[in-house]
Amino acid sequence: MRECNVKENDICRLIIEGYTAEGAGVARLDGIVVFVQGGVRGEECDVRIEKVGRTNLFGRVVRVFQPSPARIMPQCIHYTKCGGCQFRQMNYAEELEAKRIRVEDCLQRIAGLDVTVPVIHGAKDTRRYRNKVQFPVQPGPEGPRVGFYRQRTHQVISVEDCLLQPETAARLRAAAVSWMQWHNISAYDEKTGRGLVRHVYVRVNRAGQSLVCLLVNGKSVPQEDALVQALRNVEPGLVGVVLGVNEKKNNVILGDSYRTLWGQDWLEDTLCGFTFRLSVPSFYQVNANQAEVLYGRALDFAGLTGRETVLDLYCGIGTISLVMARQAGKVFGAEVVPQAVEDARENALRNGVNNAEFLCGDAGEAARALAARGVKPDVVCVDPPRKGLAEDVVDTIVSMAPERVVYVSCDPATLARDVKRFVSLGYVLRKAEAVDMFPRTAHVESVVLLTRAL
Repeated sequence: MRECNVKENDICRLIIEGYTAEGAGVARLDGIVVFVQGGVRGEECDVRIEKVGRTNLFGRVVRVFQPSPARIMPQCIHYTKCGGCQFRQMNYAEELEAKRIRVEDCLQRIAGLDVTVPVIHGAKDTRRYRNKVQFPVQPGPEGPRVGFYRQRTHQVISVEDCLLQPETAARLRAAAVSWMQWHNISAYDEKTGRGLVRHVYVRVNRAGQSLVCLLVNGKSVPQEDALVQALRNVEPGLVGVVLGVNEKKNNVILGDSYRTLWGQDWLEDTLCGFTFRLSVPSFYQVNANQAEVLYGRALDFAGLTGRETVLDLYCGIGTISLVMARQAGKVFGAEVVPQAVEDARENALRNGVNNAEFLCGDAGEAARALAARGVKPDVVCVDPPRKGLAEDVVDTIVSMAPERVVYVSCDPATLARDVKRFVSLGYVLRKAEAVDMFPRTAHVESVVLLTRAL
């Protein structure tokens, strides 16, 4: 970083120019980039410098001189502490535009394409939309802290209620905390590797039913019956309580094995007209309403007529696969998580879908295995994790020569990187749209269509 006389706690007057991928405002001080928490684009603000980094400064808005018309009062009492919501200080229109610009900028800057993203599909509900919550647990001076991480730290702050989560989750969280306090159940400490309870996991469905999993550093917990009763007392829609075993000294959330303490170890939900069975480790979009929008756009991009063969990589429990199967001749789904593959097969059976086949394996391995069987997909759909596609997966897809590639992404940067590789191998980007799956946060989903060049 060029010579800078700014110190921590100094107050600097800055103008917010835009936003980072993490949702912070971007400003400049004598050519040095400053990342600003709580800023809105176009505002002139006083910013307290909280950290002087090697190449950048980090600060927080303490006074706004010229408020943006988009600025609003954050409705959450935890906003300044919790790291969950980055966009609560702005209206929803500004948030949507920030996300649309981010997807467009990545495709232009990283993929090197002259492209626009004309549409972002906003959510009708920006509150209480999440169907899954994972509350981290830490020891505190007055008992267990159960809530969410403080901004840019691994320190948990207790959050009794979150405006993104269903009220059911708040009640079940409170019951778990009371059980821990009453029976002196220890919280897991990341620093020492000691303690028992690591996370309280809650999943809910559209029918108001819920499933709870306690992730623990051990194979059992004291007073298991009391835990079950405490949870059942506060939530009549509870269908099961599961214990997840995670004895590894890391910050991974989910367990290596699971044991049902009461009821069932799965939950059913409806999406796009299908009924899906969800186990604890199964991937499932946390915003069902927006997932239907996203999958609808993916289906439209696929351009199916009823005869095509579709390959769905990273298929999870088969959500996109079943949606595609309704309008395809045959769908092959591939997923690396064995439990998710079992769920996908069960979901196909329970929904009467007989033209979908599911394979367990790495995306690249599964694609190569299908190619060896002579499978030639007309459409390949991918919905990878945040890290995107490995180069060999892109190469394998291209070698199968599908007419269309539909790419569903949760990270615009890795999407753009992979699109660039597809383009270099003979594909053309035809369409790109964004979908706001996570209102009030900086995360954004996108879906693009690539076609084979003539």
